[in-house]
Amino acid sequence: MNVKVQRFFAAAVLTLASLSSAGAAETRHDSEYSINLGLLPIARANFSTRMNGSTYSITGSFTAAGIASVLKDISGRTNVAGAKRGNRMQANEYSLVYKDGQRTRTYDVQYRNGNVTSTTVKPEPKARPDNWVDVRDRDLRSVLDPISGLIFPVGGRICPSRLPIYDGESRLDLVLSSGGTKPFTTNGFTGDAIVCNVRYVPKSGFRKGRKDIEYLKSISMEIWFAKAGNMDVYAPVYARIPTKVGQVYITATKYGG
Repeated sequence: MNVKVQRFFAAAVLTLASLSSAGAAETRHDSEYSINLGLLPIARANFSTRMNGSTYSITGSFTAAGIASVLKDISGRTNVAGAKRGNRMQANEYSLVYKDGQRTRTYDVQYRNGNVTSTTVKPEPKARPDNWVDVRDRDLRSVLDPISGLIFPVGGRICPSRLPIYDGESRLDLVLSSGGTKPFTTNGFTGDAIVCNVRYVPKSGFRKGRKDIEYLKSISMEIWFAKAGNMDVYAPVYARIPTKVGQVYITATKYGG
């Protein structure tokens, strides 16, 4: 699995895990997730959210586990802060520190009213190849960060048709469609989860024609959302992501409680 796909899955893990913890006024909420490749544990994640009125902040970490931790040191840390605006949880700032072996890269993005005002990547990317699709100014308008973009306040649509995401390097759409409901039980939650089928659509900030990108475009992912206790938001409790080496499952082992 190459670096681009690893970073995509790391961001997905951080996104799905940390999202479960947003919502209640002046409260702290902790959540835990397991990430498996088939039956094989490959990572774990822990997250904490503070909510004060309509504003929120989330901190989280992701580390390789099991045999994956022996094969390669992969980890991530994320921070996001923003506010609930209408039917959106909209970030003011988002950061990701991603470590792959000896290589560490940081992404810091500032937003204002859904528009990106600045992006800082360290170390700076090397010269882009000829098949690189540049991120244009118009790609940075009316976008969501990859964490808050998957939090749905009560009263809004749980499987919106399109989520425009910007993560500091890539601009992509997540296209969602309803998949019904399924029962879900974990520490802190028992009930029905809303199932969304998800497709990945790259827009810019990627190498055109890459096999990993083409593969991600061809698959259908699945994310389940559940109401977060007494908090007026729905957030992911489970995800299934096909890969060329098997299914990746992200499961909440603690969700409130």
